Amino acid sequence: MALPSLRQQIEQLIASPSVSCTRADLDMSNRGVIELLEGWLSHLGFATEVMEVAPGKYNLIATLGSGPGGLVLSGHTDTVPCNEEKWQSNPFRVTERDQKLYGLGSCDMKGFFAVAIEALLPFLQQPGPAGFKEPLIILATADEECSMIGARALAESGRLKARKAVIGEPTSLRPIYQHKGIMMNGLRITGQAGHSSNPALGNSAMEAMHSVMTELMSFRQDIQSRYCNADFAVQVPTLNLGCIHGGDNPNRICGQCELEFDLRALPGMDNDELFAQMQQRLQPVAERHNVKFELYPLFPHIPAFSNQRELELIQTCERLTGHSAESVAFATEGPFLQKMGMETLILGPGSIDQAHQPDEFLALDQIEPAVRILRGLIKRYCLQTEA
Repeated sequence: MALPSLRQQIEQLIASPSVSCTRADLDMSNRGVIELLEGWLSHLGFATEVMEVAPGKYNLIATLGSGPGGLVLSGHTDTVPCNEEKWQSNPFRVTERDQKLYGLGSCDMKGFFAVAIEALLPFLQQPGPAGFKEPLIILATADEECSMIGARALAESGRLKARKAVIGEPTSLRPIYQHKGIMMNGLRITGQAGHSSNPALGNSAMEAMHSVMTELMSFRQDIQSRYCNADFAVQVPTLNLGCIHGGDNPNRICGQCELEFDLRALPGMDNDELFAQMQQRLQPVAERHNVKFELYPLFPHIPAFSNQRELELIQTCERLTGHSAESVAFATEGPFLQKMGMETLILGPGSIDQAHQPDEFLALDQIEPAVRILRGLIKRYCLQTEA
């Protein structure tokens, strides 16, 4: 078969919906995207392995060459949901306007796979298995936008140790050496419903939630006074009260109330310790209100990610991009690749400002520099020549 062009690859990847979502009615399989990538990469001579990590959810490990070192170029195959009515064009069809490719996943991050394939093509003409002294591995994961189950399963499998890894999230081609962690939690309070004409007939879960939220904001102020990292644009840990649901009628005492919130910790902060601290602080508040209280994770917590600035991979990427390594607040699969012993960095085309938005796009002027940077990384870590 003939390999599609870079543009055609992006078009086909975006035309294969792969939404991951906590809502079952919106959640989709990523199998179509995995099959496209597996077909293209096996055609180019890669050995491919498809891992089913959950029903309908798949990882792809595609390897060219052999050895314990080499380079991993990693991306996730899923996207967030979208509101089609807010898009100017079909989110599942690439539309070019103003030197930009619009489509769901164009920058976050299906476009990265096409860029990676374009970058490796010149090396396929060299003798031997692409002339590589160390392997090139293309890694495609499932459900990064939701549970990160693909990266978690890979880390638990113990695969792909002792390599350099670049995750192609949209960073405007600036190397990212650290980011905050994230924990998404739910909090459920159960009181006693009753007629609103007499407060003694019930026990308001909503009023108890008011006190609990006040305590959470006090906890936020406490950790922000104790932790700060000037390398981040938002230098302190954040806690966002995201959504709340409670009660069913104005004339009934609220019997149950639920809150969902996130906490983004700085490197050096431990998610499990933070969760235990919140549990310890909130339990007495619930007891004072005589309500049942449950704090629970919506997803397994994602740790913060950090590297030493002197890491060789960071210095190589700084040289290739012309930018010093930076920090970001959004979370990635970096901690899970790092857990496998890989030196890991976040670097890819497109801007995070366009991700998760109507009319998401990948600017065309990001593609050629991204290809050049990835070719430099392949030369450095697979051919073992200076980038």
